[in-house]
Amino acid sequence: MTKLSVNINKIATLRNSRGGNVPDLLQVAKDIQRFGAEGITVHPRPDERHIRYQDARDLVSVVYTEYNIEGNPQHNFIDLVLECKPTQVTLVPDAIGALTSNAGWDTVKNQSYLKEVIAEFKSNGIRTSIFVDPVLQMIEGAKATGTDRIELYTEEFAHQYGLGNKKGIEPYVAAAVLANELGLGINAGHDLSLDNIKFFKDNIPGLLEVSIGHALISESLYLGLENVVNMYLQRLK
Repeated sequence: MTKLSVNINKIATLRNSRGGNVPDLLQVAKDIQRFGAEGITVHPRPDERHIRYQDARDLVSVVYTEYNIEGNPQHNFIDLVLECKPTQVTLVPDAIGALTSNAGWDTVKNQSYLKEVIAEFKSNGIRTSIFVDPVLQMIEGAKATGTDRIELYTEEFAHQYGLGNKKGIEPYVAAAVLANELGLGINAGHDLSLDNIKFFKDNIPGLLEVSIGHALISESLYLGLENVVNMYLQRLK
């Protein structure tokens, strides 16, 4: 079964929009795990517009499944991850002002930098994953960095699937096959939803984990958080 890690950035966005502590981010993380999710993901950004660095610290004592911290490995982020020691760190090449993640790493151009950062995290017992587009050269480059896993950036798949083009899965299948051959674990995330997650999971060999936030929280407005978490779990079986 592919594991579901729920990204709770949107819960923090809602909380921050009003001030105070409603909704309570830590309680939501506890509840999501109680509902059956196998992980919690956060993606703090430098401006702390949703997840704050202190949130990431506070979650250490709350997350008893898998804890995944995503972000661009700048100095403050690296220090945060080494302090929190999550189960996994996912490296994402976000520009400082990016609204959301919009590209994977160029694992060839940034190879020496990624090698250095990944080695530091792994020496501290933290599993590493890097965000990549489904491009075979980038998968090969990822292997050379020493990362444990890749996270396939799935926005283009989701877009094509929404248009009815199921062939949009093909680059992801090819990327997954190569990753499996190279001994890389496979995660995936971005714009995955209840509509497309089963098709994606059924076609990607060796898919270990998906990280889903925006769609899952949006769907929960209509269907309820506990219900939606379990709907994802059913589709990921």
